[in-house]
Amino acid sequence: MEQAQQISELKSLGPKSQEMLARAGILTVSQLRELGSVETYVQAKRANSGVSLNLLWALESALTGEPWQQVAKRHRASLLLAVEEREKNA
Repeated sequence: MEQAQQISELKSLGPKSQEMLARAGILTVSQLRELGSVETYVQAKRANSGVSLNLLWALESALTGEPWQQVAKRHRASLLLAVEEREKNA
């Protein structure tokens, strides 16, 4: 994962996720890393209709290397609280 430069090289983010990110102007792994999973999710949600929490799990998975299923189980509460806080302060 460390050597991936293109979002398409990240295992957790398939073509639909990549399209959503592109619509939000997020095109590179460095942008994703700089923004983090929560901010990237919020921006993707603003730019696309029908964004689900699966994208949040996939983004965190892409950044940490942890399988998205584990992210959804282990980090669900903290990620949801961070999204709520970010959207409240928007």
